[in-house]
Amino acid sequence: MSVDSENFTIDLRRLRLLREVDRRGTVAATATALHLTPSAVSQQLAGLARELDVPLLERVGRGVRLTGQGRVLLAHADAVAAQLEMARADLLAFDAGVVGEVRIGSLASAIAAVVGPALRRLHRDRPGLRLLVREREPVSALVGLDAGDLDVVVCVDHPGGPRRDDARYDRVDLLTDVLDVLVPTDHPLAGREEVELAALARDGWVAAASDDACAQITLAACATAGFAPDVRHHTQDWDALAALVAAGAGVALIPRLAHPLRPEGLRVLPLAGPSPARSIYAATRAGRGSDAPTAAVLEELRRVAAERPDATP
Repeated sequence: MSVDSENFTIDLRRLRLLREVDRRGTVAATATALHLTPSAVSQQLAGLARELDVPLLERVGRGVRLTGQGRVLLAHADAVAAQLEMARADLLAFDAGVVGEVRIGSLASAIAAVVGPALRRLHRDRPGLRLLVREREPVSALVGLDAGDLDVVVCVDHPGGPRRDDARYDRVDLLTDVLDVLVPTDHPLAGREEVELAALARDGWVAAASDDACAQITLAACATAGFAPDVRHHTQDWDALAALVAAGAGVALIPRLAHPLRPEGLRVLPLAGPSPARSIYAATRAGRGSDAPTAAVLEELRRVAAERPDATP
């Protein structure tokens, strides 16, 4: 079969493979993400190229990239995927969102602030709706969403994340989570009402791993203030970070959603001038938001967020 055949058709599973290869740059990474073997991925893509009689991939060093024909095909793949999601949603719409299953991936602080309260209301109002929550960091959450392992994710904007106009996702903005400075009570600046970030340029710092979204916001804020922070300790847990700061191990930026903090001996200081913040949003695959159970979850997340003082304007 070729593109000018009357029986022209495309295996949608192979289109998904092509999209993943474009995102990840190697066959091996695509195979890992989709729980396949590299040989299976290669065979499927080679079969797609043979069916269409056009080259789709070319070697670049140890990786691959799409050819011109491959990019033309991929431009249609996202639209086809969104249309299929809408078709599935139409088939489920008669349930009106009162039954079904929705898998939610969220960062921990958003589970406490938004997801948990939303689930409480949904369990009360829609007892037939089965909700499954999994703690996921933003990058992992979006990978799970793309792979179909999750239906809704609650995450934050971060470098390398999807743009607001990314056609693969439907997005609902939820919260603006401001970051404050965290210092021990015996720090020279602890008595101030607010502090300029540049005043902490010579301090040691505590932060999450460099690929964490909040750590990236911290690094960007410090860069804007004119310095690179001396990050000496890394932890993903906010209480652990607070314990290190209280022990004098360094200072940190901490989001307000992480409060209250259990360790004692801490002082939280607002930043002078514009403060860095995390933009927290919910997302689904494009078209999935019209699925009634998913739409019910998104609407409840939006309602809970709107009642908070840190709701996105």
